[in-house]
Amino acid sequence: MRRSALAALLALAACSGKPALDDPALSDRTLDLEAFFDGPVTASGQFQDVFGAVRRRFDVDIASRWDGQTLTLTEDFTYDDGSTERRVWTLVKTGPETWEGTAPGVLGIARGTESGDAFNWRYTIDLPVGEGTLRATFNDWMWLMSDRTLLNRAYMSRSGVPLGEVIIWFEKAAP
Repeated sequence: MRRSALAALLALAACSGKPALDDPALSDRTLDLEAFFDGPVTASGQFQDVFGAVRRRFDVDIASRWDGQTLTLTEDFTYDDGSTERRVWTLVKTGPETWEGTAPGVLGIARGTESGDAFNWRYTIDLPVGEGTLRATFNDWMWLMSDRTLLNRAYMSRSGVPLGEVIIWFEKAAP
């Protein structure tokens, strides 16, 4: 009985609505990813499992640089248990609204699209977990909330089965 209830819950979660780039805009802001991330950015976030339990919290210091062709994000994570991690993203603008990127652990190429105040970023990554790794797929959504703040909600799954969500609040340093 317990397995069937879990399977039903996971099936329902997989069918739940997610954002789409053609959703009506809620603001007249335009996200310019390279401008937002050109300079220091800080962030705070947490991972919640599919049942809503907060499993991990973290802060991130991001040294970011746009050189006119490549956006480099050096993310230094500090987790609530004191552990740390560094991830360096290299993003290339491939069109007026499209991006491709790589980072250690990412399988293949991450792909993203800007639309109005939103950015959708999709990739599969091997995340360090304990002594091993967890292969997870991210459907990552960012929305420009103000000139200096960006909200990120990432839907995380494995082989199509929802694992949870990551919520991150980015804040750009004052000019």
